[in-house]
Amino acid sequence: MEMDKLETGGNPGFKSGFVTMIGRPNVGKSTLLNRLTGQKIAITSNKPQTTRNRIKTVYTDEEKGQIVFVDTPGIHKAKNRLGEFMMKQVRETLGDVDLVLWLVEPKTKVLEEDKKIANALANIDQPLILVINKADTVPRGTLLPVIEAYRKIGNFAEIVPISAYKGSGCKDLLETIFKYLPYGPAFYDADTVTDQTEREIVSEIIREKSLYALQDEVPHGIAVTVEKMHPRKGRHLMDIEATIYCERESHKGIIIGKKGAMLKRIGSDARYEIEKMLEMKVDLKLWVKVRKNWRDNPAQLKNFGYTEEEDE
Repeated sequence: MEMDKLETGGNPGFKSGFVTMIGRPNVGKSTLLNRLTGQKIAITSNKPQTTRNRIKTVYTDEEKGQIVFVDTPGIHKAKNRLGEFMMKQVRETLGDVDLVLWLVEPKTKVLEEDKKIANALANIDQPLILVINKADTVPRGTLLPVIEAYRKIGNFAEIVPISAYKGSGCKDLLETIFKYLPYGPAFYDADTVTDQTEREIVSEIIREKSLYALQDEVPHGIAVTVEKMHPRKGRHLMDIEATIYCERESHKGIIIGKKGAMLKRIGSDARYEIEKMLEMKVDLKLWVKVRKNWRDNPAQLKNFGYTEEEDE
């Protein structure tokens, strides 16, 4: 993750560095990422394995410094080539960052998945911060047993309770992150919020709305590509054409729904989010196609953007 740094006006107290969030699926990593940056970058849902690629999101405080957040997939057991790709992304990210945030829920009984994460983080060289998300869902007095339970399995530089959904504790978390970053100039311009293109964010928004709307057996086999995206001549309007790919013909029928009702719902929900992001009206057209077993097909994985990053 080596990059040339930018000038910062000679501020000797300016800090900058890379930070990653690790945790079980659904613990709130993407929600926290969106909260800290104030932007809808990472998609959220109650389905596991929502995040598939490493997403760099940038938070800049012109006085204190710049944090480059690297969002990763939730740690899970890989069941196909896509899963293997996702877990490789996690391992590589851990070796590249300056600081690691481990997100957990306020449970006094440590789950087996969290014990595996603790083992994976046991030998890292970077400072490790335990972030107890959803702290607003339990009485404050019950957080002490949670903290003690996790202290038994991890060596933490700091422990910070927060609510990513409500925003409480997030300012304290930012202060804590800056405390552990090295001094130095910024990696990105101050107005940069992500390394993703608008097309990539649009495809992820469509996938997010599909995850919310569809039954449990469908979402893991969904990929989205944006075929066309261009402003309509003479209008403050963006024309977007996108395709939702699934692995089975039966899934295609579910995604389309009776008389197209499900696809219409996905399109309507996605268009609302995309219009907010682009700050303009959107004409969104969606299609559904089948690519059997694409999650185990290297060529299809590459086609959908799940490929290794080229070294610059």
